[in-house]
Amino acid sequence: MLDRRVLLALPLALVACKRGASAEPAVAPARSLKALAPFPVGVCAKSPQFEDPAWVDLVTAQFSQLTPEWEMKMEYILGDGPGRFRFDGPDAIAAFARHHGLRLHGHTLIWYAQGEQAFAGLDRARFTTAFDRYIATVAGRYRGQVVSWDVVNEPVTDEGSELRDCHWSRMLGADGYMIRAFHKARAADPDAVLFLNDYNLENTPRKGATFLKLVERLMKTGAPIGGIGTQSHLDIRIPAGQIRAFFRDAASLGLPIHVSELDASLRSEDRVDLRSPGQRIEQQTARVGELAEAFMALPERQRFAFSVWGARDTDSWLRQGERDNGQDQPLLFDGAGRPGPAYAAVAAAFA
Repeated sequence: MLDRRVLLALPLALVACKRGASAEPAVAPARSLKALAPFPVGVCAKSPQFEDPAWVDLVTAQFSQLTPEWEMKMEYILGDGPGRFRFDGPDAIAAFARHHGLRLHGHTLIWYAQGEQAFAGLDRARFTTAFDRYIATVAGRYRGQVVSWDVVNEPVTDEGSELRDCHWSRMLGADGYMIRAFHKARAADPDAVLFLNDYNLENTPRKGATFLKLVERLMKTGAPIGGIGTQSHLDIRIPAGQIRAFFRDAASLGLPIHVSELDASLRSEDRVDLRSPGQRIEQQTARVGELAEAFMALPERQRFAFSVWGARDTDSWLRQGERDNGQDQPLLFDGAGRPGPAYAAVAAAFA
């Protein structure tokens, strides 16, 4: 077992290290996260990453579950129309998981942000048929390969007081499209754990409350919701205790909980931010540590998995394109696969 005092000291040691001459971390992890945790520890993946030996070595050493980052989403699978299915990417991810003995979490069947163009022009009858066929085809293809599905992704608005208006809700009803999706997913894959998944549930208390009320309401209709997915793209400036409060409320529903897409950006969109790099690291470490501790405090049967949205900082969606200034450290390992401050916070909680 790693010494908790060493783990808690690691963030400041790493900050000092980055400012000094040495590029090596002061302390390397003696055990992998999957060895520390009494539950699956997950990471997202894209099939081109399988060609990177360093990525493969890090992921197979540290993690025990995979989530497809993009290639199991409707935008990839459907492409130009509801009858045209593309499975090369998700098949490759499923094969990689199988080869390396990793659990596979399916992500995602129905998402407000995708599918509108593919379903455009269909009347209600044809729309409903295509909706049902999509879920049956995709969930059925990976039946027995995935352990779980994000059936509906991000149904609550950013502001947090209401559900999103989208092509699914306009045709099948605000709750109706979700109820239908869960029932169709259950029929296609009876053994998978079925999740409702969303973001900013810890960052925005109003959104967290709306989301949990939605889960409770759908459960009362008989929708086979099997778990709560909280993406946990953390705002490191939220007040201490806010994450724990959400987890207490979520746990009261009795469902398994999946921390499904953890990252914690150090970057700010504010025009003026007077925080020093060290202060940002301290905030990140505190919030990520609080998240991991809140997850550990759940009853064992409710700790479904703890997943991060990228293996290395350079793999993160936050480090892609023009938005990347090369400085953000949102994940557990740096670009060279060395443990960062967020790793220390998570490992300390698990240990």
